Amino acid sequence: MLKALLLENVHPHAVSILGSAGIEVDARPGALDESDLIDALSGVHLLGIRSKTQVSETVLEKASDLLAIGAFCIGTNQIDLVSSAGRGIAVFNAPFSNTRSVVELALAEIVALTRRLTEKNKALHEGVWDKSAEGSHEVRGRRLGIVGYGNIGSQLSVLAEAMGMSVGFYDTADKLALGNARRYASLEDLLDWADVVTLHVDGRSGNAGLFGEAQFARMRPGSIFLNLSRGFVVDHVALRNHIVSGHLVGAAVDVFPHEPNKRGDEFVSDLRGLPNVILTPHIGGSTEEAQEDIGRFVAGKLRSFLETGSTTLSVNLPPLNLEQTPGTHRLAHLHRNTPGVLATVNRILAEHGVNIEGQLLNTRGELGYVVTDVPGVLSDDVLAALQAMPETVCLRQLG
Repeated sequence: MLKALLLENVHPHAVSILGSAGIEVDARPGALDESDLIDALSGVHLLGIRSKTQVSETVLEKASDLLAIGAFCIGTNQIDLVSSAGRGIAVFNAPFSNTRSVVELALAEIVALTRRLTEKNKALHEGVWDKSAEGSHEVRGRRLGIVGYGNIGSQLSVLAEAMGMSVGFYDTADKLALGNARRYASLEDLLDWADVVTLHVDGRSGNAGLFGEAQFARMRPGSIFLNLSRGFVVDHVALRNHIVSGHLVGAAVDVFPHEPNKRGDEFVSDLRGLPNVILTPHIGGSTEEAQEDIGRFVAGKLRSFLETGSTTLSVNLPPLNLEQTPGTHRLAHLHRNTPGVLATVNRILAEHGVNIEGQLLNTRGELGYVVTDVPGVLSDDVLAALQAMPETVCLRQLG
């Protein structure tokens, strides 16, 4: 029986979807460190994680039964994608499912900080009635600078503009500006212009330390800063200094360089104790709606990969989806992307009298992936010949 290990409170929908496919599911609430993860992966074919569990090359070397990994979140930088691809382990994520939830949290925090709600709330809880308009503003007419104009940044752009904000953005890629948003040629130009700066960049290593002392100093006096992207992109000591000095009037941070592994663990940060800073425990995508959709989406991708070999939206393998002809069996062959592999595969099949009912090939970088439908179950001789090809990375026969 195929087995799946789901960590970090993956939504029950995922358990149901995989269980209905005949997969034995072990669902656990927290993340695992490297040694515990290695032990837990013995005999496991599918691994489901969120952002805390680190799947290193060492883990992958020991996980001899692992076929696929599902990241039940947007980011995949916690997984060694190169090493997993080299072992034929497909990785899937949920690039769209929690977009709306992150955007709504960003908007809520912009409104709360612009109206000074954190300070008013704190004063009332301390028994102080402080009814005043001083320092409180509408978001209408404010200038929002978005750093990173991907799925989240672009949707935030649309909704913020609908609330009356002027929107500018900076992205290293050439992105289409939505609505009346204005593209800025450099991060510095955007910081000179914006009243509110919000980060929505991805987890690539090149973004480490993206926002530090120089960038905070460049921001306009009295502006607001948000980070709902990755913890390692921001220097929190520099952020604290600019909050304490009054240069920035508020900040909201949802992600941190070092985050506890599970609920109830102590949280340590230079930003604790500041009344005009909203701290949330990496909950940008943590709504019931988003987690339900993520559970459905990623579990569906894992099940489809096991049953049909589909790699559509895989982040590390060539994307391929071939409709299966009824009554056929499927051969999924992941190989090194060198000339002549497809011809060799077909020659081996022909030499053994195997007809091809359907076939599709795609490549990504150093890897190629070909799916072939044949009339019946392939013999051990055919499989052995295909496995013996020097270019073969992974070979699977599917029903």
